[in-house]
Amino acid sequence: MKAAVVTEFARPLEVVQREIPKPAAGQVLVRLECCGLCHTDIHAAGGDWPVTPTLPFVPGHEGVGIVEQLGDGVTSRTLGERVAIAWLGEACGDCRYCVDGRETLCEQQENSGYSVDGAFAEYAVASARYVVPVPDGVSPTDAAPLSCAGVTTYKALKVAQVSPTERVGIFGIGGLGHLAVQYARIMGASVVAIDIEQPKLDLAAELGADHLVNAGTTDPVAALADLGGLDVALVLAASTRVFEQAFASLRRGGRLVCVAMPADGAAMSVPIFETVVKGLSVLGSIVGTRQDLAEVFALHAAGKTRVIAQTRPLEEVNQAITEVLAGQVPARVVFSYALSAEAGA
Repeated sequence: MKAAVVTEFARPLEVVQREIPKPAAGQVLVRLECCGLCHTDIHAAGGDWPVTPTLPFVPGHEGVGIVEQLGDGVTSRTLGERVAIAWLGEACGDCRYCVDGRETLCEQQENSGYSVDGAFAEYAVASARYVVPVPDGVSPTDAAPLSCAGVTTYKALKVAQVSPTERVGIFGIGGLGHLAVQYARIMGASVVAIDIEQPKLDLAAELGADHLVNAGTTDPVAALADLGGLDVALVLAASTRVFEQAFASLRRGGRLVCVAMPADGAAMSVPIFETVVKGLSVLGSIVGTRQDLAEVFALHAAGKTRVIAQTRPLEEVNQAITEVLAGQVPARVVFSYALSAEAGA
């Protein structure tokens, strides 16, 4: 099978031939149709975070494909079923976090494309319990970004407990942000899109944003103050400065939801007096559960959301990473393995 492999941190991925893996007990073998490119994959390939993957490894946690083989003891999945391989590759199922519905906080979890090989490959093995069925009416190329970009922002807005008519600011309109705009609208919020690229702001307007703030040409804190401030600030841009701008944009009772993780791991400064007096909250939100993803798929199947994505063959993985880092991709890149097969023909 063809796979994109990280053999050395901060170096180009190598597209190589590997043996098709065999599913162990409790696993399924998935013939992948596509996989989205997430900024987390770029961080993984760069070795940017304190806990780094073990080299060599295959990134990818927005994989969608067909179950082709069942490991021993698997009864929950069926051959021919389309499933998604998401970031949460597996959790223990027994700790307090798994039991009370916060499985993404499990301290024993495995993560697809990070601690275990992921979906930048034509085949992958995954836990039968943790793959999520993709319903009819959701195409593979749409399901891939929904499996991380979608579920991450959907869950973050749930964490924020957004109420109808609240003003929600989305900082960073891209693969995650274009979906966050839509989920906030579904929840009844008034949506403000903040970015430094006008084409991305134009996309946000097309998707229903009520207000646009170009942080490249104006002071976003002042512009948001003119609107009356934010009830919720959702930060999807991996910049410490943006986090601080978002916090400064909150009005009384506001909530800052931290999602993006800057590579430098820098700390943000939070003024204690203002936080207390204005009743502000700082929240962290990490991806979403299997149930969250099922809800994201159901919303899309019902025609409530749009996915903006470009398809590429896997052979263009390094070029795609360069374009994402340069801000040249409107929303999401999805690697199509049908295109890869054509490229190899």
